[in-house]
Amino acid sequence: MQASDWLQFALFLGLLTLITKPMGLYLMQVLDSNGRTWLDPVVRPVEKLTYKILGVDPQREQGWKQYTFSMLAFSLTGALFTYAILRLQHLLPWNPQDLPGLSHHLAFNTAVSFTTNTNWQSYGGEATLSYFSQVVGLTFHNFVSAAVGIGIAAALVRGISDRKTSFPTRSTVDRVFQPGETSSKTRSTVGNFWTDLVRVTYYLLLPVCVALAIFLVSQGMIQNFDAYTHAKTLEGAEQIITQGPMASQVAIKMLGTNGGGFVNANAAHPFENPTPLSNLIQMLSIFAIGSGLTYYLGRMVKNQGHGWAVWAAMMIMFVGGVLVCAHYEAAGNPIHQQLGITNVDRVFQPGHEDQTSSQTHPTGNMEGKEVRFGLFNSSLFATVTTAASCGAVNSMHDSFTPIGGLVPLFMMELGEVVIGGVGAGLYGMLVFVILAVFIAGLMVGRTPEYLGKKIQAKEVKLAMLTLLVLTLSILGFTAWASVSAWGVAGLNNAGPHGFSEMLYAYSSATANNGSAFAGLTANTPWYNTTLGIAMLIGRFLMIVPIMAIAGSLAAKQAVPAGPGTFPVNGATFTILLIGTVLLIGALNFLPALALGPIVEHFLMGQGQLF
Repeated sequence: MQASDWLQFALFLGLLTLITKPMGLYLMQVLDSNGRTWLDPVVRPVEKLTYKILGVDPQREQGWKQYTFSMLAFSLTGALFTYAILRLQHLLPWNPQDLPGLSHHLAFNTAVSFTTNTNWQSYGGEATLSYFSQVVGLTFHNFVSAAVGIGIAAALVRGISDRKTSFPTRSTVDRVFQPGETSSKTRSTVGNFWTDLVRVTYYLLLPVCVALAIFLVSQGMIQNFDAYTHAKTLEGAEQIITQGPMASQVAIKMLGTNGGGFVNANAAHPFENPTPLSNLIQMLSIFAIGSGLTYYLGRMVKNQGHGWAVWAAMMIMFVGGVLVCAHYEAAGNPIHQQLGITNVDRVFQPGHEDQTSSQTHPTGNMEGKEVRFGLFNSSLFATVTTAASCGAVNSMHDSFTPIGGLVPLFMMELGEVVIGGVGAGLYGMLVFVILAVFIAGLMVGRTPEYLGKKIQAKEVKLAMLTLLVLTLSILGFTAWASVSAWGVAGLNNAGPHGFSEMLYAYSSATANNGSAFAGLTANTPWYNTTLGIAMLIGRFLMIVPIMAIAGSLAAKQAVPAGPGTFPVNGATFTILLIGTVLLIGALNFLPALALGPIVEHFLMGQGQLF
């Protein structure tokens, strides 16, 4: 890494740190049904009208089962709505290219992809989807799927905390308590799904995206409904230049950690990512809400040190991933170096244009990278987007070196808890927090407690179920594809790199990331269907046990901290949390990684490529 790379990295981390607290404080206002924001004079009447149309009482709280059922019903309805639009887009308006409707398996894959906040794309956006499909079908999900994730995170935090929200009425439930517990009644609600959905969309996502879209237009991003431009190249061939409402979709694609590109090249395209400044702001917007939610966690549980400890654990793993990825991308391909291929910098001597001095150095791995951003910004973007469940790319991950490609792959396989998707990153990390506290309790020989609430067998089983769902989906589908004719037929590479392509695809789908190695032909009935199922598993079969944890913790009374209580702030907790995340990730996926990028790395070092 050069000095300019370190400067850019420090600038990114510094800006992210600065926006974390303000974002967290604003999330407190948004996720509190009686919270006051500066947008109230304009938005509050629209919010009340929305509740009236929906027939929703925003003050009526829900238990975890009601909250989960509302979320599932809303998501299923949205998926069916988008599936119909994609199948019938040739009959709908805003279709200047007269594009046909999507096949049933591609429409299923795409509808599920955007419903689950995955935004995996087995198609090229500019050549497949109409403006109507992009704006009404997909951008709608970019907003609501992000709002759903934030709502689930808030519900879990309410279950953990005693503060919950400021709703004036709360329900209670009778339950039988274990020995040592003293109350026969306790509150067990976790909020109201419809309130969270509406408030996050109206007060957070929409206003920020309007401002971000205006900024992106100022950088040169297009925003129109014009027909595609047909131009003649210098060679006399015809070139079709994409037009469309791009800035509005890119804004929520980044802020909501969706990642679905308007065009096939995604954030490597000059229309989707025009300048280095737009590149920086897009990376910051990917992390903004996820980072702010850690501060929200600290405020809600009345232990700000805990929020910062969780944030620190995320940042340490993120910084490590960036440095590893950037190092191996800068080191380049050893086969090139063995062949004597180097970069040559020619320096002209003033007044002696016919005399130059040359300096040579090993080539970095520039294959698949946009020269406007270079090696470090490509490595940073790849780590950001896979740490945050976004899926947007400004380079092709299939062209990374084996270890450089392992970093984004492993970030997804950790459950994308390093900042993670909006909401999903926090509730995923809190699963690891529960396991870390459980491990700490075992080490000191007492019942684990987390912020005053006892962690018992039920919570640990639900946490392990959540992680097993992720693991079984990724490894199960990858194993199936690797021994099936339909799976092997989609590969563009043989050997370990081909295996990495399949492993990456199902890791991306199950982790609801959406990025791809770009070397896999996935637009086939088998791939579209299995990837769609993996997305559903990764989103909803993980949310259900997490919501069950929220309900279980909400029904427990907090007990005062004692001398044996493990503190959940400070360096000791942060180190334990990092160790828990990395150890579980390595135990689950190291064998599969050894068959793919790790063995490819050693083969490349010996001069062998597939």
